[in-house]
Parts: sequence; structure tokens; C-alpha cells
Amino acid sequence: MTGNSGVGKSTLCDLLKSRGLAASDADWDGFSHWADRASGHPVADPPDPVPGGWLDRFGWRISRERVEVLAARMRGDTAFLCGSAENEDEVRDLFDLVVCLVIDERTLRHRLRTRTNNSFGQHPEELAAALDHNSRAESVYRSLGATIIDGTRPPAEVADAVLAAVAAAGL
Repeated sequence: MTGNSGVGKSTLCDLLKSRGLAASDADWDGFSHWADRASGHPVADPPDPVPGGWLDRFGWRISRERVEVLAARMRGDTAFLCGSAENEDEVRDLFDLVVCLVIDERTLRHRLRTRTNNSFGQHPEELAAALDHNSRAESVYRSLGATIIDGTRPPAEVADAVLAAVAAAGL
């Protein structure tokens, strides 16, 4: 499960867990980290607020090794990994299905401005990056063959749509 910051991935992950399904949040369950783009070395969480140019130097990356462990542990079972990272292409081959949640710009602005579990997107530089990524997300993921789901719907409906996509894929 992927999509821009603020589309509802963490909310959906919690909802899937509450339904008794195996779901992990890549952002909060140790799959992803900030890294220096030049060296590749992990770095501590960004300062809050981030200084200008911070997002040009550092990126949110997912650990292939951690995803491989999850894939091996869940082989033959359905599991959900919810998150987004700039190097998703390095782990895409480990998934049977990619689902991308999409939302409109107005909803994105509102969610990022009002969320309380994560401050990403509240600083102007972060918001600009999120809006830029959001403007391209649907077309990029559609071109990769991802299932696109409207994340503006109520969370229970989004979860039902995800589960329908899993069933349609025979997983």
C-alpha cells in the first residue's frame, strides 16, 4: 500500500490490523528511515522544523532487507505493508500487488495541516514536496500497473476496496 504523505496509509494499516489482518506500517514499524542521498548513510529524524534545503539532501528510504524478511515470513499468506519511500522501485519485485491511495490537493492540504500523529507536511518545504509528489502520484503508479484507490472515501470503504483488489488478484 503506497501513496503520498497524508493519503491515509497509516489509518488504513491500523484499520486492517483491527480486522485481524497482518499489516505493518513502514513508517512506524522500522522498515523506513531518513538517509543522506550522497552517502546513503541513515540519519536521525529531521529537525523540526526542517531547515531549508534539508529535503534536497536527505530522503525517506525503505530497507530492502527488512521487506525481504517480511516477505519470507509471510510467504503463502496475505500481508500488507503500508508506506511510501523514494526508493520503492528497489523493493517492488517483492510484492504481488501494489495499491496506491490517491487524494485531491485540497484534501491533502487539510490532512497534512491537521494531523497529529506526524508533523511531516506542516513545514512549507515539506508541504511543497508533498503537493508536488501528489500531483504526479496517480499517473506514475497507474503506469506501473498499481491498483488505484480513492483515499478520500471513509476509511472502512477504502479498506473494503483494498480487500476487493486483493481478492480480484487472487491473493
